[in-house]
Amino acid sequence: MPRSRLDELAALAEENDGLVTAEQARAEGFTDSVLARLVQRGRIERIARGVYRIPYFSPGEFSQYREAVLWAKANRGPDHVAVSHETALAVYGISDANPASIHLTVPGTTRLRRKTPNGVVVHHADLPANDIAIQEGIPITTIQRTIADLLHSGGRTDLLKQALSDARREGYITQATATRLRRQIESHIKSLRPSKATREPLTA
Repeated sequence: MPRSRLDELAALAEENDGLVTAEQARAEGFTDSVLARLVQRGRIERIARGVYRIPYFSPGEFSQYREAVLWAKANRGPDHVAVSHETALAVYGISDANPASIHLTVPGTTRLRRKTPNGVVVHHADLPANDIAIQEGIPITTIQRTIADLLHSGGRTDLLKQALSDARREGYITQATATRLRRQIESHIKSLRPSKATREPLTA
């Protein structure tokens, strides 16, 4: 039995929690008018500019993160996009991080000429290849880079300490790396404390 056009589109989306970009569809011969008709007929859903969902796929635990990454990459967006900051901790499953927004990091020169979806926060920084890992099929900043980003942005140090302990227990980092990162956190905490001269009041 020949496959329908929808079957062909579903095959593209199968490994991505039912998500597919317009660019991926065009590469397989789908025109924008065909995609528009499928949306009008309720066969697919347009969830963001250039990103579609096949409704009969059940969203997975990480669908929202895949969706955010695809949104950033859609319509010839940047290749180097990674889930980052508190969201990276949530994807790794380390610490009690439960961010209200999805944090993404894109290259510093990238200007996304489309409205940022609600609940997505975009950071601009050039990420070397060794700062990006793949977790659950999602590009994500490494533990080391995530800690550095959160220290820079004023993240909770107690959460970072917990993340380090969890990351070491889960085998994401070596003991040597955990020790080095813990020293960075302690150094950061120390730098935030007022000096003795500042704490002591001046006497007449």
